[in-house]
Amino acid sequence: MPHPIERAQPRLEFIPQRFNLLVYYTVKALLPVLQRFRLRPWLPAGIAQIETVNVETLVNLYEKFQNGKIRFLMAFRHSEVDDPLSMMYLLSKAVPRVARQQNISLQYPAHSYFLYDRGMTLWAGNWLGWMLSGLGGLSIYRGKRLDRVGLRTARDLFANGKLPISVAPEGGTNGHSEIVSPLEPGVSQLGFWCAEDLAKANRSEEVLIVPIAIQYSYINPRWEKLDSLLSKLEADSGLSVQPIGESIEREKLFQERILRLGEHVLSQMEQFSDRFYHQSKPTADSNQDIDTRLQAILNKGLQAAEQYFNLESEGTVIERCRRIESAGWEDIYRADLPDLNNLSPLHRGLADWIAEEASLRMLHMRLAESFVAVTANYVKEKPTFERFAETSLILFDLICRIKGDKNPARPRLGWRKSRVTIGEPISVTERFSSYQKNRVGARQGVDDLKRDLQTALEKMIS
Repeated sequence: MPHPIERAQPRLEFIPQRFNLLVYYTVKALLPVLQRFRLRPWLPAGIAQIETVNVETLVNLYEKFQNGKIRFLMAFRHSEVDDPLSMMYLLSKAVPRVARQQNISLQYPAHSYFLYDRGMTLWAGNWLGWMLSGLGGLSIYRGKRLDRVGLRTARDLFANGKLPISVAPEGGTNGHSEIVSPLEPGVSQLGFWCAEDLAKANRSEEVLIVPIAIQYSYINPRWEKLDSLLSKLEADSGLSVQPIGESIEREKLFQERILRLGEHVLSQMEQFSDRFYHQSKPTADSNQDIDTRLQAILNKGLQAAEQYFNLESEGTVIERCRRIESAGWEDIYRADLPDLNNLSPLHRGLADWIAEEASLRMLHMRLAESFVAVTANYVKEKPTFERFAETSLILFDLICRIKGDKNPARPRLGWRKSRVTIGEPISVTERFSSYQKNRVGARQGVDDLKRDLQTALEKMIS
């Protein structure tokens, strides 16, 4: 079964950035090792190559930034947990190399502040918060309705920091190199806040947002490893194992196998939810297409959590996930109980009870969050090894989560290549006059900027 948090926890404190050159240069030196092995040296199948495209644009932006002409934010795609390694390579290796080629003198290190989810330290440990802080990261309490301290700090760094800032506008990973999840409004809002702060200070710097696409491909696809992974998933889900073997229709057979597995897992989840969620309406008609049924089961899972936390079922899947996360974290990380150790045994037991129940309810949200970009058409439209691998690994995460495996090691399916593409900067300053007219204009300005950034990212990975 899933492993919930069993005890109430103290409030999560904000972790500020404390950029430290020793931490930076240590991580930079270890970057080739981290790319290939990450934290599991017994699985040597990480990123073997990183290709960078249009780095000249970023070099010119750094030159203008250091000369006091612009402020800019790098909005990067975040499909995998390896993305920060690709960004680190881009800034610490590729930018200095291209700057030297163009005889442009930059102040080093060419680095950036960045935002990260405060929840990352919960599963990795406090050491991660220390390291990310030393690299210039500041935590954002993503599950909080309004993280005033984190947002205020990010806003100040964007306008006044010695470095640019990097943010993942999708808010989390979706496991798909070729699908951009709906963007959250945070990046757009930060851009307008920066323009507003500069205007109030009578400063003339232009504010820019730079879209950056990160995509992965397998250098030498290991079909036998994918076959082994699917065999394990089939066995775990109660299906007969269907090994592929040698076939001239290999892609077709893998596609059919993945769709069969997905259909089976979906059917099992539908039966489970219809029986145990205690909602009057059945999940979906089995004759409907897989995508419709998947959205129905995700909606039903979110409703199971929303009903417990007394939340409205409105907005996008991502917006609903954030509200559930906020409500859950308030019940687990108790800001209203400053000293948990001094509670009476009765009060402590009640606090632990509510924390455990909240963490179980949040699992519905975690599943929906993982599947927000999943679609059957993803493997049908383009039956490639990359898409097969991404879909299979998402199913692996789902099954491991249901089985209750703690931090399972994802199978490695071969050495990968990362391609990092720098897009054309989007000027926030040019849009600021419309933004500052009234509340309607401000809301529309944020929405329009978010839409244009989404379009730019999608074009770069198409």
